[in-house]
Amino acid sequence: MQDPAGYLVSEKFDGVRAYWNGEQLRFRGGGTVAAPASFLAGLPAGQALDGELWLGRGRFDALSAIVRREQAIASEWDQVHYLVFEQPGGEGGFAQRVERLRSLAARSSSRRWEVVDQSAVADSAALRERLKAVVAEGGEGLVLHRADAAYRTGRSEVLLKLKPVRDAEAVVVGHTSGRGRFEGQLGALRVRDEAGREFLVGSGLNEAQRRDPPPVGSVVTYSWRGETSNGLPRFPTLLRTRVAGW
Repeated sequence: MQDPAGYLVSEKFDGVRAYWNGEQLRFRGGGTVAAPASFLAGLPAGQALDGELWLGRGRFDALSAIVRREQAIASEWDQVHYLVFEQPGGEGGFAQRVERLRSLAARSSSRRWEVVDQSAVADSAALRERLKAVVAEGGEGLVLHRADAAYRTGRSEVLLKLKPVRDAEAVVVGHTSGRGRFEGQLGALRVRDEAGREFLVGSGLNEAQRRDPPPVGSVVTYSWRGETSNGLPRFPTLLRTRVAGW
């Protein structure tokens, strides 16, 4: 188990990543989030935020349906929370940026967004217990962020994700036809990961996805347990999908 000394720890939320640039809310891939004006009005003008749109534990599919609509339904967005964990471009270490976010949130009367709880954990044993508690309550896992880390984008050694199973993202590059009870439907997704490896993801697909497969170009998150003798993920299972531009 990772030694948490020097890190601030938070829950990893199963939401949709979104950036607020002070004027517009955008997906990680650059597309504009069609959030209603009533939701956007609650976000701080001129202040950049980075976080997750979230509906609740285990409700990613419902959240996806809401945020993907080209025309937002305000009543649906009343359930959505913007959980903020970073101040893009902010000065100082991560702990300092979190404090500034907390101060900003304290001065806001909006219930549309809140700052993710970040706290220090005493040792590896305490970290293990916290992970167990979060997972038992339906959470995905934990995120560890170096408290002294300057702001940076992309993958970094200062940001660690702790989950009971490993997961990663890959791009859909094709489909295979189903057999037996899946005759005439999708059998598996052919995906390509960041290392350029191609493999099939057939587990975890629901009936709707087998009838109407995620299109080529979609980004999927999959979990796996170990690797095959060829170095490919063993037992890859689909967790979720997002369309290009998210």
